[in-house]
Amino acid sequence: MLVVPALAVGVPLWAQVPVVKPGAPGQPSRVLSEVAPAKAAKHAPADTKFMQGMIGHHAQAVEMVELLKTRTESEQMRMLGLRIEVSQNDEMKMMRTWLEARGEAVPDEHAHHMPGGMMPGMLTDAQMSELAAAKGTEFDRLFLEGMIRHHGGALIMVQELFDAAGAAQEAEIYDFASHVDSDQRLEILKMNTMLKGIKK
Repeated sequence: MLVVPALAVGVPLWAQVPVVKPGAPGQPSRVLSEVAPAKAAKHAPADTKFMQGMIGHHAQAVEMVELLKTRTESEQMRMLGLRIEVSQNDEMKMMRTWLEARGEAVPDEHAHHMPGGMMPGMLTDAQMSELAAAKGTEFDRLFLEGMIRHHGGALIMVQELFDAAGAAQEAEIYDFASHVDSDQRLEILKMNTMLKGIKK
């Protein structure tokens, strides 16, 4: 007969519920006095690459919004730009903290200007120059087209992360990548609607 210890008063239930190991056929079960804690999932190289690359990806989106502030005449565009700027800056801080906590290199926010720093969907120097030279409705059109492509690149990066063996096992990076995916998809839908409303 298995005797289960009485629960102590003032001790959290989760800390005192016994763990029972079934015995072999004909053998008694026994209460385990200690249970080894579950090991936390370790981050993979693909996780680090994703976070490092996404910092530069976000940084270019913020640069695009800086151009928007002085070149658009649309209040709707300004509101879109503010939302992108706030969310991308907050996420860059989170990604830097994530990398630092794991002893990984934190790239400079301008690393995407260096050779090999371009991530999927990012605008080339020529495209950024074209955007900077535009104003008004023409700027709005180029901005929306560029940011839709930019967001599409982020979706590619998330998919590459999820496809990599052993990647996105940490709850924090899985949740973040999932958030990026859903958030960018929603903004792409919104920007496509805005783009259709611009008269050519």
